[in-house]
Amino acid sequence: MTVGGQTHALSREQAEQLQDAIGDAMTREREFLHTTGTHREDGTYVVSRRGADSAGNTKVFEEFGNLRRLFERLPAEFTAEEVGRTGITGSRRHMLVRHFAEHPAFDCAITTRNPLTGRKTAANDDTTVE
Repeated sequence: MTVGGQTHALSREQAEQLQDAIGDAMTREREFLHTTGTHREDGTYVVSRRGADSAGNTKVFEEFGNLRRLFERLPAEFTAEEVGRTGITGSRRHMLVRHFAEHPAFDCAITTRNPLTGRKTAANDDTTVE
């Protein structure tokens, strides 16, 4: 392997460790109060209920941009019902309302808990860090 013009020889074990470390670096997970967002190696973005371990508590998007487009299509004030109109069902709708409010890439805040309601707080731009 050549890095910065210098050639380095790695044993098979060292190469496997490096490959594992690169894979770990490509997978980023951010935990928030109620939700977790994970960028996977394959480019997908997963929203999950923090601390939950069942598939009913996760929603996988082909890429983070798909989640952003979902947010942009929602009205200025929205509930889980509006999220559900996009085809997302069950408790995932509420999880996404919370994720929009918790993730810094989305200008959103929870305005009421019953029904759970999010409100866009400012114009969203594409320069926000994921």
